[in-house]
Amino acid sequence: MPFRDVDPAQFRQLCGHFATGVVIITATGKDGAPAGMTANSFASVSLAPPLISINVDHAADMHAVLLGADGFALNVLESGQEALSRRFAGNEAGRFDGVGYRVDDRGFVLLDGALAAIACVPHARFEAGDHSIFIGRVTGGGVGPGRPLLYYRGGYMTGGRA
Repeated sequence: MPFRDVDPAQFRQLCGHFATGVVIITATGKDGAPAGMTANSFASVSLAPPLISINVDHAADMHAVLLGADGFALNVLESGQEALSRRFAGNEAGRFDGVGYRVDDRGFVLLDGALAAIACVPHARFEAGDHSIFIGRVTGGGVGPGRPLLYYRGGYMTGGRA
């Protein structure tokens, strides 16, 4: 495999060769409305304390929401939720129109039908180029049945066992 210098488009292509799960990050905006965006840059960081990381582009609407949020949730998508992933991948208004979700008693926005949900409070934030790395301390979570939605080389696929 030849190595070469890479530009941003080539770097994106290289990273696309790493299969990932797909999450929708959700939080409540300052206006009280739910906000969300699709991401595949989620990782566990620590077991004690339980910490996760997400990377969000400074230009994304969700970046400003997360800066002011008291908490956020990661909704791990199930294989049948590709359309939901695509819906939350853009910056269009009305992403939650017709989408099943609930706000729990702690204020976390949880999507119906997610394979898993992880509730977090802000723990730390680091700047890294054109993104912020948000570290969340996990305060709760739950799992449901199904197979994960995966993202690989610019497309969706299903993986794992039910």
